[in-house]
Amino acid sequence: MPDVGDFCCIPIKGAVGRLISLGEWVNGDGFGDYDHAEVYVGMPDINAPYGYTFGAYPGGAAYVPLSCPADKLPGAVWSTGRIELTATQRADILKYCAASKGIGYSAADYFALAAHRLHFPAPGLKHYIASSGHMICSQVVDFIYMKSKKYLFNDNRWPGYVTPAELAKLIT
Repeated sequence: MPDVGDFCCIPIKGAVGRLISLGEWVNGDGFGDYDHAEVYVGMPDINAPYGYTFGAYPGGAAYVPLSCPADKLPGAVWSTGRIELTATQRADILKYCAASKGIGYSAADYFALAAHRLHFPAPGLKHYIASSGHMICSQVVDFIYMKSKKYLFNDNRWPGYVTPAELAKLIT
C-alpha cells in the first residue's frame, strides 16, 4: 500500500494520453504506458474516503480525491518500496504539496523539453523549464521531491527536465 509522499505514474486514455505520449516520444522517451504522475498525500475525509493525490492539472496543481484505494488505482505503478523516504522527507513532501497548490499547468513545457533534447537554440530555455510558475505533472513531482531534499535524478539534468515516462523508468 502506498504511503504518504510516494508518487505514482499512470496511463491516460484517449486523445490527451496520446498527445502526452507523442510529447514524450519527441522528448526521447519512446512510447510508454505512463502519461501522468502524482503524489499520494492521504488525508481521507468525507469527500475522499480513500484519500487524495496531488498533481498538476490544466486548472493548476491540486488535490484530487482517489476513487479507489491507492494500491488499486488502474494502471498505476507506485514508488513505494523503490524510492526510500525518511519520515522528515514525507512530512516535507506534504508541506510542499500544500505550498504548490495552484501552480499553473503548461503543456508548452513538453515542447520546451523537446527543444532542449533537440538542442534547439532558444535563449532562456533553461530558465523556462526550471521555472516553478508553470509545470507539467512530472515536473511538480520532481520539484516537490527536490524541495524535500530527495533527488530523483543525479545525472546533471536541468531542473524541471523530467517527463512522466522518466519517473516511471525509476520505479518499474
